[in-house]
Amino acid sequence: MRAPTGLVLGIETSCDDTAVALVDVDGHVVSSMVASQAVIHSRYGGVYPEAASRAHIDKILPTVRMVLDDSEVDPRDLTAVGVTRGPGLIGSLMVGLNTACGLGHGWGVPVVGVNHLRGHLRSADLEERRVKYPAVVLLVSGGHTLLAYMAHSREIVLIGSTRDDSVGEAYDKVARMLGLGYPGGPVVDRLAFSGVSSIPFPRPLLDCGLEFSFSGLKSAVSRYLKAEPGAPQQDVAASFVAACMDVLISKCRRALLAHPAQSLVIVGGVAASPQLRAEAKTLCEQTGVELCLPPLKWSTDNGAMIALATWDYLSSGQSMTLQPRPSLGIEAY
Repeated sequence: MRAPTGLVLGIETSCDDTAVALVDVDGHVVSSMVASQAVIHSRYGGVYPEAASRAHIDKILPTVRMVLDDSEVDPRDLTAVGVTRGPGLIGSLMVGLNTACGLGHGWGVPVVGVNHLRGHLRSADLEERRVKYPAVVLLVSGGHTLLAYMAHSREIVLIGSTRDDSVGEAYDKVARMLGLGYPGGPVVDRLAFSGVSSIPFPRPLLDCGLEFSFSGLKSAVSRYLKAEPGAPQQDVAASFVAACMDVLISKCRRALLAHPAQSLVIVGGVAASPQLRAEAKTLCEQTGVELCLPPLKWSTDNGAMIALATWDYLSSGQSMTLQPRPSLGIEAY
């Protein structure tokens, strides 16, 4: 009989990338593959849900096979298969869940439905343990902007969320206004470095609690571009990014004052922003809190974060529910 490998296979298909990884209980990533759909969705300027689910169908089994072949792991030796069950696009979630259930049944290993947001929270501990608890967490991505307080890795309390658009969505919409393509976040950040923050865009809810709102900022950029069609793109980008950073950092500062913590953890796709990383570092130096960031390659959606979160589910004895939940909240398993 073969000895157990002590590995979890993580499958992530919540939106537009098919991601698979093998991770051990300590967060060491044995193998990770991502089949990007950026080329497919760039023609639409954003994610087209039907095209996303069809691409997942085409890519998911080949991606699983590549990960297993790369690691030379026999799938029957896996501890479990972890798969995103929400939040996300229902069609994309169903592809991942149905595939994981079929694989788990065929291999004779348990399948665990994982909250995508909890996966992002665990991404900061991939490859090495970084987070010290208690921690304040800022999760910023294309679909979510929220603040949470974590007494430990499995106890999560939501303390602030967005009332409308996420900051990542605002980034993508501004990129589209500027004709920069999709995905737009990294391009906007790079362009902002060459510009001057000279346009007084609003900072929505800047002095109001821990809630966020980015729809007004996005609309302000749109109105400005219509009124000033010849405005330097780099200045528009710099001014927009400065407004986003002011809001995000001020909310983090307020959260740390209200919820004393050892760590400030920033995760999600926007956590790759060099501006956010730099300003968060300054904030943590000022407040004496340790800044915990995932390596850049683990900031965006990936299978490794789902695999690491699966270990938490296994150790906590949570029920292995596999029902898709497109609007799953961060506090739910």
